[in-house]
Amino acid sequence: MSLLIGMFVSSDYNLLRTKLQVLIILCTFTCLICCMIPLNLPEYTFTTRTVSGKTEIFDDIRKRFVALTPEEWVRQHFIKYLVIEKQYPKSLIAVEMNLKVIRRAKRSDIVVFGRNGIPMMVVECKAPHIKISQKAFDQVARYNMTFNVRFLVVTNGLEHYCCKIDFAASQYSFLDFIPDFQQIQQL
Repeated sequence: MSLLIGMFVSSDYNLLRTKLQVLIILCTFTCLICCMIPLNLPEYTFTTRTVSGKTEIFDDIRKRFVALTPEEWVRQHFIKYLVIEKQYPKSLIAVEMNLKVIRRAKRSDIVVFGRNGIPMMVVECKAPHIKISQKAFDQVARYNMTFNVRFLVVTNGLEHYCCKIDFAASQYSFLDFIPDFQQIQQL
């Protein structure tokens, strides 16, 4: 830490600028390592790039590069998991879909639609270092006031929780698995 503080005790602008660039590279590298920790999901290959010292990852759903953050690392893994392992069609997945919750603009991480265009599942992604808590479930439940889906998933890439909503009985039950696309249509 004293090394980092010592780096900024210089009156030479160019030297300070160079040291700041090194610090930015170190922070970017640290973030990249932090973001790319192994998750409790299968390993997948991703396309990444660095632009202006910031790492980006290609999102197959949005068809563009997005900033690689720990939460985005989880989101991209979970999308691949849904598409590859659970056979969800890419065309029926929306990422960071806008919605209004109690007159406030929000974005849901992942929304999965049925073939009829009706939302079926909402997935809330958290960074791996964030513990899955009641707060995360409350967040996805608030989103569900807009979507009225039957399946809610919360994941931090290490732990995954899925619950099925029974609107007729006004109750929910946790599943010990993430349903595949065929199951979600039948359950």
